[in-house]
Amino acid sequence: MAHTDETRDEDVVTLLTHQHGEIRNLFDEVERARGDDRRDAFRRLVRMLAVHETAEQEVVHPYARGLFDGGDGVVADRLAEEKEAKETLARLDGMDPESPEFLAGLRALRRDVMEHARAEERYEFLQLRRRADPERLVSLAKAVRAAEATAPTRPHPAVQGAAANLAAGPVAALMDRTRDAVRKAMGKDG
Repeated sequence: MAHTDETRDEDVVTLLTHQHGEIRNLFDEVERARGDDRRDAFRRLVRMLAVHETAEQEVVHPYARGLFDGGDGVVADRLAEEKEAKETLARLDGMDPESPEFLAGLRALRRDVMEHARAEERYEFLQLRRRADPERLVSLAKAVRAAEATAPTRPHPAVQGAAANLAAGPVAALMDRTRDAVRKAMGKDG
């Protein structure tokens, strides 16, 4: 993602809420597209979700966990939703994007991901906005961007939470990004 000077001082809540909108738009694109265009749009969606969730797990969830009463429970619920989404993404990634099973799975995933995003915004992001000072929210956005730059680009359901992402994430990211480069070089990914 390209970042302009305007977004340099963007806070983490604004950044992640904006990304939720981008994810919604990618779901629309995948559903509307056909053939190779659908496959390419789905790969962009997979990448966006994998990178976004990894950054949240490494940066936002650990901070939110201790920020407010009940933070542990809110984060645990979000992590469970993220794990389920990773599992669904991994299943869909191996399917023919033109099959009825793929579209049914995609629509169910969309519903779950959008419910997850609303829950984050309502329970986690609201508390971040209320309780964290603005400078901290800006520094968290910078940390999210740094985490996104090195995050895996594919779902890895077994890698869940900040500690697991920090331990296994770099190897998974290297493998994913190498696979992405090979696909692009072979003209299989746009």
